[in-house]
Amino acid sequence: MANPLVSIRDLHKTYTRGAETVDVLRGLSLDIQAGEFIALMGPSGSGKTTLLNLIGGLDRPSAGSVSVDGARIDQLGSGALAQWRATHVGFVFQFYNLLPMLSAERNVELPLLLTHLSKAERMKRVGIALQVVGLAERAKHKPSELSGGQAQRVAIARAIVADPTLLVCDEPTGDLDRRTADEVLTLLQTLNREHGKTIVMVTHDPKAAEYASHRVFLDKGQLAETAVH
Repeated sequence: MANPLVSIRDLHKTYTRGAETVDVLRGLSLDIQAGEFIALMGPSGSGKTTLLNLIGGLDRPSAGSVSVDGARIDQLGSGALAQWRATHVGFVFQFYNLLPMLSAERNVELPLLLTHLSKAERMKRVGIALQVVGLAERAKHKPSELSGGQAQRVAIARAIVADPTLLVCDEPTGDLDRRTADEVLTLLQTLNREHGKTIVMVTHDPKAAEYASHRVFLDKGQLAETAVH
C-alpha cells in the first residue's frame, strides 16, 4: 500500500483548566490514505474536533507526530504552519463562516488572496469552484441572499478553490435540514469520488457518516474502531 497521506503517531493533546489537566487525546495513531473520505465519529468529548484541528494544522499536539503528505506539520513554526494551511487545507465549518458584506465569488476568492495569482487567474478559479458546487449563477449574491444549503456550498467552493491536499469538515451539515444536508453530503462525496479529494469530516450524524468511505470511532481520546463503508 502507498504511503498514507496523513500519518498520526502516538498523538496526545492535553489542556490545562486551572489546576485541572484534561487529556483529550491519549496516544492515538491513525493513517489516512489519499482519496479516502473519513467520517470521525464518537460521543461528545471523545476528541473528534481536537483531532480534526490537529490534522488541519489549527492546533498543535502535546506529544506525538502529525505528518501530511510527508511534512511533519507538528514541527512547523507558526508562520510556516499558516502558509502550509493556506496551501494544503480547505476548511468547511458548521456555520459557513462567510463574510456577510462580500458576494459569493468574493468569499470564494479569499484563500487565493494569499497566493501570487493574478486577478484574472483568481477569478477563473473562483468561477470553476462555483461551477463545481452548482452555484455559478449565484456568484454575485451575498450570504443573506442565499439559503443555508447554498451558503454551505459557497463555503465548500471556498475550501476547494486553491486545490488543497485535504478537505477538513467540522459538522458541515449540523445546521441544515435533512434534505439539504443530503445535497451537501452528495457534493462532498462527488468531490471525493470524481475529483479525488481526501476528506476528513467530523459528524455525530450516522446518516451523514454513510456518505464516507471509512468511519473512524473515537472514545475517550483513543481509537475505538474503524469501519469501511
